[in-house]
Amino acid sequence: METWLPGLLLLLVVMFAGVPIAFAMAAVGGVGLTLILGFTPAMAIIGQTTFDTGLSYSLSVVPLFVLMGNLVTRAGLSDELYAACHAWLGHRRGGLAMAPAVACGGFSAACGSSLATAATMGKVALPQMRRYRYDDGLASGVIAAGGTLGILIPPSVILVIYGVTAQQDIARLFIAGIVPGVLGMLGYMAAVRVVCWVNPLAGPPAERMGYAERFAALRGVTGILALFALVIGGIYAGAFTATEAAGIGASGAFLIALFRGRLTWSNLLETLADTAATTTMMFMVLIGALVFSNFVNIAGLPTALADMARASDLPAPAILALVLLVYLCLGMVLESLSMVLLTVPIFAPLMGGLGYDLVWFGIVVVVVTEISLITPPVGLNVFVLKTVMPDVPMGKIFRGIVPFVIADVVRLALIASVPALVLFLPNMMR
Repeated sequence: METWLPGLLLLLVVMFAGVPIAFAMAAVGGVGLTLILGFTPAMAIIGQTTFDTGLSYSLSVVPLFVLMGNLVTRAGLSDELYAACHAWLGHRRGGLAMAPAVACGGFSAACGSSLATAATMGKVALPQMRRYRYDDGLASGVIAAGGTLGILIPPSVILVIYGVTAQQDIARLFIAGIVPGVLGMLGYMAAVRVVCWVNPLAGPPAERMGYAERFAALRGVTGILALFALVIGGIYAGAFTATEAAGIGASGAFLIALFRGRLTWSNLLETLADTAATTTMMFMVLIGALVFSNFVNIAGLPTALADMARASDLPAPAILALVLLVYLCLGMVLESLSMVLLTVPIFAPLMGGLGYDLVWFGIVVVVVTEISLITPPVGLNVFVLKTVMPDVPMGKIFRGIVPFVIADVVRLALIASVPALVLFLPNMMR
C-alpha cells in the first residue's frame, strides 16, 4: 500500500477525533516523514520548515493585512459603508438587503476576513432590515453570503496562504480576485431581487433619500475607497510589491483610525494583541500544512494523482469537475483555511500538470471555499450570524442561504468555464 494513503486516512481520523487541524497535520506529516526517511532527516525537515516559515518575507504580509483589517474595523468604517449603500439602494424592493451585499464587498477591500466582515456587517445592517420588517432568512442569508467576499476581494489572507503554498505570485492573485469579487456582489444582489420577486413581503422598500443626502453619505466612504485604491492600485501599477502594499495599507488604516478619534492606548494594544493572536494561529496551521505537504510530496501523492488522471482517459474539464466536487464535499466538514492548506499541495500540481493556470485555479479554490463558509454543517459565517440573531432558528438561516449558494454555484461555473474573466486583469499588469 502506498505510504500516503494510510497517512491521509490517519489524518482524517485524528481530525475527527477533535485534534486541532494544525497539530493533526504536523503530527501525521511528522510520523509519515519518519517512516519514509528516518527520525533524524524527518526532524531536520520539520525544523527547517518551521524556521523558513517564521522568517518568510512573503508571509510578512499576513500580520500586516490582519492589522489593517483590525484597524479598519476599529475605525468604524462599516457604519459609513452601509449608510452610503442604504442611501443609494434602500428605496428599492429588497434594497436594504442589497445594501449589505455591496457594503460587505467594500468592507472586504480593507478587511480580508470573512468572519469579521459577516460579524461587523451583521451588527450594522440587521437592525435596519428588522426595522423595515425584512424576512429574517433573507436578512441573515445576504450578510452571511456577503461576508464570504472577505477572503476573495483583495487584500485576502487566504490568497496569500494559497500563493505561498502553491508558489504563485501574490500580487497577481490579488488582482485576479477583483472581477470574481464584483461578480459575487452582483450575484447576491440578483439573488435578493429574485427572492423579493417571489415574495414581495420579504424585502419591502424603505423611504427614498434625496440626491443631496446620497452624496453626503458617500463622503463617509472616501477613506476606505482611498485605502483600497492606494493598496491595490499600487500593486497593479507595479509601484510596490504585495509586501510593501501590506505595510502601506496598515499604516493608512492606522492614520484613518487615528484621525477619526477611534484609537486610544488601550484599544490600540487590544488591536495589536488580536493581530498577534490571529497571526500566530495562521502560522501554526501553515507550518502544520507544510510539514504534511512535505510528507505527501515525498510519498508520491501528486505523482500518483497525475498517473491516475492520465490512466483514466478523462478530459481535463472532467478532472477539474471532480476536484471541485471534492472541495464542495470537504467544505461541509472543514473550515476554509484548513481546507485550502490541506488540499492545495495535493491538487495544485495536478492542475498545473493538466495545463491549468495556477493563479486562475487559486481563485476557483477560494470561490469554492466561500461556498463552504455558508453550507451546513460547518457554515462558519452562518454560526457568526446566529450569535447576532440568537432568536432566529438555525434552520431558517440556512434556508435563507439557499438563493445565495445558487448564485455562488453559477459564479463558480462561470469562472471555471471562462478563465479569461479571472486572468485578463493580471495579464495586463506591468
